[in-house]
Amino acid sequence: MLKYALATLILCTALSAKSQLINDSLLVDGHVRSFHFLKPTHPKASLIFILHGSGGTGVQNRPGAKKLEDVAPAENLLLVYPDGYKKYWNECRKSSPAEANTINIDEDAFFAAMIDYFKKQYQIEEKKVFVVGTSGGGHMAYKLALTMPERFRAITAIIANLPDTNNLDCPEKRVALPVLIINGTADNINPYDGGEVKLGPQMNLGFVRSTDRTFRYWSTLAGYTGEPMKKLLPDTDPADGKTIEEYTYRQKGKPEVTLLKVLNGKHDYPNDINVYLEALAFFKRQL
Repeated sequence: MLKYALATLILCTALSAKSQLINDSLLVDGHVRSFHFLKPTHPKASLIFILHGSGGTGVQNRPGAKKLEDVAPAENLLLVYPDGYKKYWNECRKSSPAEANTINIDEDAFFAAMIDYFKKQYQIEEKKVFVVGTSGGGHMAYKLALTMPERFRAITAIIANLPDTNNLDCPEKRVALPVLIINGTADNINPYDGGEVKLGPQMNLGFVRSTDRTFRYWSTLAGYTGEPMKKLLPDTDPADGKTIEEYTYRQKGKPEVTLLKVLNGKHDYPNDINVYLEALAFFKRQL
């Protein structure tokens, strides 16, 4: 019995150590930028940045990604939860009053530095760097795809649309990337049909494009024309009043561009799918 108890204790300790969150920071352009991560099980891991929404933190984003953390050891994933500057990202929204935007924090330098850090410390596979972001984090994911697409294999943006043209202040490299978008039609913060984004009386983030225009931006960039393939996903939770339509452009030699349209979805995650596992499946299809 003692041997069994000791073996169980050692196993639990090992599992706990594997899932222990590591905190670190980098000095980027005179600012200390913090991030939190889980070690991969082996070298050549896939690196996935998980980006929080406006006003949040990296650690606060962890509970939503629990199922992704559960499969991370078997999938050899290095999951990273970066912190925005004072809880906000300097995305591409010209109207944002967040200090990250007004002082023009260099996010590209921050993400490039983190990728280099993980390449040196954990020998990540540079061709397997991904990002999934929610709300303001989704805007940050779009920015990375617009401004430094050469460092990323694919992105997923959740409850986020591209800024409208009069609210976009990022240089666009216009390089096609695989993009997954997950948006709700009843979202009153990120309007599905486009419009003004307000987080409160003092936080007007300007106008965004519609989800259809956002989807079209990435699919046109990838060289697609015509109508996407459409299918209805299984309604695994009829009680939530939501259903999901999938629209996909997928062709050999071109990046996949997919929209998951959550009918009656609000500024939240749908119950019918796990958005992080959906993002992982999407990322794996791009390898």
